[in-house]
Amino acid sequence: MFHVKHLNFFQEEEMHFTSDVLVVGSGIAGLSFALKVASFARVTLVTKKASVDTATNLAQGGIAAVLSEKDSPEYHVQDTLVSGDGLCNEDIVRLVVEEGPERVQELMKLGVHFQKGKDGSGLDLGMEGGHSRRRVAHSLDLTGREIERALLAQVEMHDSIEVLEDHLAIDLLVESKVKGGKDEQRERCLGAYVLNRITGDVEVRQAKVTVLCTGGCGKVYLYTTNPDIATGDGVAMAYRAGARIANLEFIQFHPTCFFNPLAKNFLISEAVRGEGGILVNERGVPFMKTYDDRGDLATRDAVARGIDAEMKESGSDCVFLDITHRSAQFIENRFPTIYSTCKRYGVDMTKEPIPVVPAAHYMCGGVEVNRWGETSISGLLALGETACTGLHGANRLASNSLLEAVVFAHRGAKWVQMNWDDLKKLPKREINNWWAGKARSIEENVLISHNWDQIRRLMWNYVGIVRREKRLELVRRRIAPVLEEIREHFHDFLLTPDLVELRNIAVVSELIIRSAGARKESRGLHYIVDYPTHDDNNFKRDTILERAKS
Repeated sequence: MFHVKHLNFFQEEEMHFTSDVLVVGSGIAGLSFALKVASFARVTLVTKKASVDTATNLAQGGIAAVLSEKDSPEYHVQDTLVSGDGLCNEDIVRLVVEEGPERVQELMKLGVHFQKGKDGSGLDLGMEGGHSRRRVAHSLDLTGREIERALLAQVEMHDSIEVLEDHLAIDLLVESKVKGGKDEQRERCLGAYVLNRITGDVEVRQAKVTVLCTGGCGKVYLYTTNPDIATGDGVAMAYRAGARIANLEFIQFHPTCFFNPLAKNFLISEAVRGEGGILVNERGVPFMKTYDDRGDLATRDAVARGIDAEMKESGSDCVFLDITHRSAQFIENRFPTIYSTCKRYGVDMTKEPIPVVPAAHYMCGGVEVNRWGETSISGLLALGETACTGLHGANRLASNSLLEAVVFAHRGAKWVQMNWDDLKKLPKREINNWWAGKARSIEENVLISHNWDQIRRLMWNYVGIVRREKRLELVRRRIAPVLEEIREHFHDFLLTPDLVELRNIAVVSELIIRSAGARKESRGLHYIVDYPTHDDNNFKRDTILERAKS
């Protein structure tokens, strides 16, 4: 648990709070952004569990950037474009790649310790799938935890940042829904309704700027590498508020999640293959060259499909990742966490291959934003995995996610600063308390757990690594009554964190299904058997979903 003082910047009345900037989420994007804007504004950062319960904290690989004379921005740009399979916004790719090295240097100044080279000068840069050069700065296999540690330490020292753990955002406050209605053509965000998980109270959190940094949606699927918090909250809230959502058909499945039911959500880093790990089937035969000329260092979409095909052909429950040809000393030093975790569950990766399966890992789509992180709603930014910036296209290049987070956190903060004189003048609005009506306490949590399980199994079986049009039609029909039941539950019962999260995974699941059904071609992470090739004439574009205006 991470402890900071609760500042309560301004409290108008019971359960009504005001700050300059409201940040929802405490991963690398939210923390980086909060530190930058705190130099001129009061920041309230809400996080639904402990501050360290984030996808950032689980990131093993590292952060990709051009940090070596043997590399160049053009190489990094081209690797990103190839991985994105024709759907990246090249202007955004170049922007992120060019700004990346400065942001990595900034992290180091904030206290992040990346692994040094053997001679102590320069960084020990890793190689991962899809990269043509070594460019992944890492802290062994605990890079995310190291970044989170350093940023949280900085936040703790900052008097202008209030961190509220155990606070779960429910819905965004938008101008058209409050007293007085909308003053301008474009919808404006005024903050959020937030559930205090400890007291059960719903608080009104009003702000000049609201920033969604809630991470991804891995818990929509039965098997995922994501933490339990990854329920797509930011995307679901933004969609309900009327924001544009882009490219949710592109869900990245990490090819190598440790296959052991007791080792929950533990992934085997891409860096293991980058350092020579070879995927083999149950007979010990390497197979990736059969599916892709790049072999084990192909991009994640290709490797995940190769594993999926190999498992289906053999009927095996998993495949294996073999790095036993490297020395035990190298393996233990380079991958101490992976080594010790596997050993704890009976697998010595220095002597035997690691059993692995693909699992839902990263949401390449999200809330559509511009080059400053602005959404289609005024006063609402989205950063990190929650956002769709145009960087990843149809498939994220390994270790570009932390890079995107810090670059757009910087740009988002810069946008707030450039517009601060006008933002400061925005008046406070009169906002009603959350209305529970005749809602009653939920007495049987099986109503939630059953629907949660149904959704995750349907998504895994019908909208997974390889898709079919018939399956998408079936899942659309089968999930409809589940979604309707959840809508009824939400209004019939008093809010609990589980009910709020269930509502969000239901919304995001429906959006993924709709997005997948709309793209009648195979591209990147979206592989549909009925349309196995690209259709550049009709589908070399983003898939945009937006809630119908009421």
